[in-house]
Amino acid sequence: MSDNYTVVSLFCGAGGMDLGFKQAGFNILWANDFDEDATITYKNNIGNHVVLGDICQIDSGEIPNNPDVIIGGFPCQGFSVANTKRNMDDERNFLYKEMLRIIDDKKPKIFVAENVKGLLSMEKGKVIDMIVKDFEKIGYSVNYEVLNSVDYGVPQTRQRVIIIGNRIGVDNIYPDKTHFLKDKKQQTLISSNNGLKPYVTTKEAIGFLSDVKITNNELLVGGREIHNHIASTNVSDKFWARKHDVDQAQICDYLRGWRDSSEWTTKKIDEHFGYKHTAGHWFRKDNNSGSIPNPDDWWELKRILNFDDKYDKQVTELIEKEIVFEQSLRITNWDKPSDTITATSPEIHVNKKRRLSVRECAILQTFPDDFIFYGSLSSMYRQVGNAVPVLLAKKIGECVIKMLNQYVGD
Repeated sequence: MSDNYTVVSLFCGAGGMDLGFKQAGFNILWANDFDEDATITYKNNIGNHVVLGDICQIDSGEIPNNPDVIIGGFPCQGFSVANTKRNMDDERNFLYKEMLRIIDDKKPKIFVAENVKGLLSMEKGKVIDMIVKDFEKIGYSVNYEVLNSVDYGVPQTRQRVIIIGNRIGVDNIYPDKTHFLKDKKQQTLISSNNGLKPYVTTKEAIGFLSDVKITNNELLVGGREIHNHIASTNVSDKFWARKHDVDQAQICDYLRGWRDSSEWTTKKIDEHFGYKHTAGHWFRKDNNSGSIPNPDDWWELKRILNFDDKYDKQVTELIEKEIVFEQSLRITNWDKPSDTITATSPEIHVNKKRRLSVRECAILQTFPDDFIFYGSLSSMYRQVGNAVPVLLAKKIGECVIKMLNQYVGD
C-alpha cells in the first residue's frame, strides 16, 4: 500500500525530510519553500513538484487535495536555543500556524512536524502546549518526542522535536533506536544491547575524503562519485581586538559632544565615510546600541571633528587574541559522531586546513552521494545544515506507513 501513500511537504528546504519519506515509499505530490537555491536543489534531485514562494501567500486551493500525510519543518529561528532573545512575539514562531491552516483545509490522515529541541523549553513549555492544543482543536491526536539522530545510524548528534498527529484513531508511532554509544572502558558487547549497533563515527562516515583536495568538480573516490567537495578555508582562531577595556557608553557620549560642537551632521559624516546608517551608531543616545569606530575610522573622525587625545589609546591600540571558544571555530569530532551540522560555518576539519566540505556535511546528514546541491558555498552550507537527516526521516516515514496500514486494515 505504501506506493500509493501521498505526501504534501511544507517548508521543505533542499528536501532532507522529503527524500527520507520517498525512500520509505511515499509519493511526494507537492512541496514548497521560499529559498530559491533550496528549491533548485530540490527540483534537480527530487522532482518538479516543488513550488517556490512564501507559504503565507499561497492559497490552500493551490495545493493538491486528499494527501495522506502533510510534513514540514516550520522555521525555527525564533525557537532555537541558540537564539537567546527568543520570545512569543517573534513572528517566525507562528509560521506553524500556516501549517495548521493547510492541515485544517486538507485534512490529511497524519501530519509530521519537526523542530529544534529548544521549542520545548520556550516560555516554560507554553509554546509547545499551545501548538499541541491548536492541532487537537482541528481533530488530531498529538504526541511529540525528542529524537537524537545518532540513535538511528546517523553519524551526527542532532536532537529534534518530532510532532506527530493523526485523525484516524491509531497510536502515533516513533522509530525504535538502532544504535548505542559503546563504552570504551567496558568494551560493551553488541549482543548485550539487544542487537543495537555502535554509533557511527565521523571518521567512519567521511574519513575517506580527508586527503582529497577540495573542488566543485565531480570526483571519483574509492569507487564513489563525489560532488560538492568544496569548503571554506577560513580556519583562523585568532583575531585583532582592543588591548584596553573601553566603555562604549562613554565613547558614544564623547563623540556626540564633539559632533554637536562642530558643523558636521550625522548624515554628512555618514556620507563622508561612504557608509549607510553606520556613523549614526557612533553617536547613539541609546548607548547600549551604539558602536565604537575602528582605528582607521577613529583617526579620520578625529581629523574632521578635531577632538582631543582622551580616548585615542583605548580605541586604537590593538592586540592579537586567541578565541577561547566559539561554535564556528571548533574542530569536528573524529572518533565519535559529529556535533550538530549547522546552517552557518561548519566546524573545522581535523586536518585544520579547512572547514568540513559541503559533501562531508551532506554525508553526515545522510544525503546520498548523487544528491547535488546548488547555489553559493554559504547557500549550500545553509541548505545542508537546515535539513532533516535523510536516514532519520526515512525511519519516521516507515513508522507513518505502519500507522496508515493499521488504518487501512480496519
